[in-house]
Amino acid sequence: MIKRASLFKREGNSSKLGQIKGENVRCLACAQKCLIKEGKTGTCAVRKNIDGELYLLVYGKLASVAIDPIEKKPLYYFLPGSKSLSIGTVGCNFKCKWCQNHEISQASKKGDLFGQERKPEEIVNFAIKYGCKSISYTYNEPAVFLEFVKDTAELAKKVGVENVLVTNGYFSKESFDYISDYIDAMNIDLKSAESETYEKYCGAKIKPVLETIYKAYQRGIHLEITTLIIPKINDSEAELKKIAKFIYSIDPNIPWHISRFFPNYKMKGKAFTPRKTLEKAYEIGKKAGLNYVHMGNL
Repeated sequence: MIKRASLFKREGNSSKLGQIKGENVRCLACAQKCLIKEGKTGTCAVRKNIDGELYLLVYGKLASVAIDPIEKKPLYYFLPGSKSLSIGTVGCNFKCKWCQNHEISQASKKGDLFGQERKPEEIVNFAIKYGCKSISYTYNEPAVFLEFVKDTAELAKKVGVENVLVTNGYFSKESFDYISDYIDAMNIDLKSAESETYEKYCGAKIKPVLETIYKAYQRGIHLEITTLIIPKINDSEAELKKIAKFIYSIDPNIPWHISRFFPNYKMKGKAFTPRKTLEKAYEIGKKAGLNYVHMGNL
């Protein structure tokens, strides 16, 4: 028997997508929509079917906490010059071979669920104490610990602290609707213009990402887009033009951050991105009509 989640609810410090009973559980936290057997976890390895209900194993279990300039997200046009409290857990719904934060994003897939227990109230109070104008849910993919994001974001909004998602954009319709009213800004990682690249290197598809970008813009959420440019994977002139054209089709004022790749994780033997490639991407973005193109990680 399979039942789909139509409601999110929480129980103590663990979380579940509500009213799911039966042998298998359909997780709706992201567009993977994993069908999870009893005692097993989904792609992210932090959402588990326990007795026919779906539990979040890393609710409030923070693997990384830091105070960053908002520009580091990167968000250049949202509360510029301010500080953001950055938090994340372990776990990710992607398996990118170049992941810059693989120590935490991929840790759960090895059974490692480390992190310090924190309550939403503690996070919001910490942000206020240190003068952070926003809380950024980042480092790993925030969709996989979305119940904790919402609980924290809801409290933050009540005291005037803004909420930021730094995300791969792989939301389901249900999870985007669940969280979007509480989010003020998003930096969405558009990794490629080709679904084949997403499937081969990330274990995902491109369509949900493009849909999230469009929905975030339609909801009035401040939006900036980042593309990590990787040699011989997404650095062709044709692909860069396709990405720039897509962004322009939504709004030429959406900033595009083009970032330099450095060898990491399963691509340590690959060459880093030449500066001239970023300069080429910059020119492509400007010629496409984008008003804000920024080179990063130089």
